[in-house]
Amino acid sequence: MKVLMFGWEFPPFKSGGLGTACYDLTKGLSRNGVEVTFVMPKAPSGANTDFVKIIGTNNYMKNVKIRKVDSILTAYNTSESYSEMSNRYKILGTKGDNVYGKDLYQEVERFSKIAEIIAREEPHDVIHAHDWMAYQAGINARKISGKPLVCHIHATEFDRTGGNPNNQISKTEYEGLKAADVIIANSEYTKQNVMKNYMISPDKIKVVHWGIDTDNPHYYESYESKMSENGNIVLFLGRMTMQKGPDYFVETARKVLDFVPNTKFVMAGTGDMLARMIERSAELGISHNMLFTGFLEGKDVHKAFKMADLYVMPSVSEPFGLVALESIKNGTPILISKQSGVSEVVTNALKSDFWDVNDMANKIVGSLKYKTMYNELRENSNRESMKFNLDDPARKTIDIYNQVLTGNFGCV
Repeated sequence: MKVLMFGWEFPPFKSGGLGTACYDLTKGLSRNGVEVTFVMPKAPSGANTDFVKIIGTNNYMKNVKIRKVDSILTAYNTSESYSEMSNRYKILGTKGDNVYGKDLYQEVERFSKIAEIIAREEPHDVIHAHDWMAYQAGINARKISGKPLVCHIHATEFDRTGGNPNNQISKTEYEGLKAADVIIANSEYTKQNVMKNYMISPDKIKVVHWGIDTDNPHYYESYESKMSENGNIVLFLGRMTMQKGPDYFVETARKVLDFVPNTKFVMAGTGDMLARMIERSAELGISHNMLFTGFLEGKDVHKAFKMADLYVMPSVSEPFGLVALESIKNGTPILISKQSGVSEVVTNALKSDFWDVNDMANKIVGSLKYKTMYNELRENSNRESMKFNLDDPARKTIDIYNQVLTGNFGCV
C-alpha cells in the first residue's frame, strides 16, 4: 500500500507533539509494509543532511520518502506568528512579488495548490492529511487522483483556543473534516469535540490512540542531576499557551510550597504565556523555586523527565497528550488533566480537573511526602508504559485504510 501524506513538521525540526506523532505513525506504517510519501514545508537551510541521516540509517523508515515544499509554514502557526516569520523571510520572485503568501491563509492555499502537482507525480492508494493546514492539500490531491482522503485530527481549533476559535481556521477545519472519506481522531475526547463543534457523524470518525517509540535509546539511558539531590522536582513540559494550562501549574506550585518547601518547579517550553508565567511567579513570591528552561528537544526532553519526581500536565483541553506516555516510559509518574485523551488509556496516573488547583496540589504533596505510595505509582506506571508501541496504532490505521478503500466502515 502506498500513502501520500501531508503534514507540517517532522523530526528533527518540530515544535510540538504533532511532529513526534507524524514520525511515529510513519515509522509504524513503514515497518508494517506501507510506503509513505510525507509532504511537508521545506526544512531550514542546511537541514537536508540531517533528514537523510535520520531516514537513511533507520531500517524501519526504508519505505518513507520525504518531499519538502518551499514554504515557511510551521505547525501551530497563527496569523501573527506567520506574519512575523514572513517579514523575516521576504523573498521576491522574478517579477518582484513575494514568493510566499501575504498571510497565513494565502500560504496554506499556495501549499494546497502544490499538492495537485505532487499527487500527479507520486503513486498512491490513499491520501492522509494531518490537521487543518493540510486538509485543503488533501482535498486538492483527491481531485487529481480520485483516491480516498483520510483526515487526521490531532487538535481542533476549539481545543487550541479554549473555545474561542478563529473563524477562518475553524471554517477550513470543518470543510476538511466534512470532505474527508473518514476521520481519524487521536482519542474519544477529540472525537466528541469534533461531533459537538462540527456536527460530524460519529460513524465517520475512527479513534486511534497514540503509542510510543520503544526503540528510542534515550528511554534506556540513565541520567542524574545535582538538582535532584537538594529536594523534589516537579516538571511542566509543553507549549506555554492557554491550551496547556501553565497558569494552573504556577498557581498549584504556590500551594504545594506551603507543605513541601524544598521543591523546585521546572517549566520547559516557550509560547505566548511565558512572560506572564515568569511575572506571576514573582507576584506569588516563588521565583526562587521556579526554573524556566525554554524550549527543549531531543535527549534534553528525556533528561528533564529523568531528573523530575513528577510530571504535571494541567491541560485545559488536551486531545491526547503524548508527552505523558513519554514521561512514564522514562520512569516518571504523572499527574494529568481529566480533560485529556491520554487519561483514557493510562490507568496508573494521578488525575485532576485542570481548574482544581487544590486537588492538584493535594496530589502533588501526597506523592512527594509519602514515598511508599509514590514508589508504587512509579513502578506501576512504568510497567504500564510497556503496553504502548508503534505497531498497534499503525495496524489500526492500516485497517482504516483498507476500510475506506473497500467502503466497509466497520469497527476498528
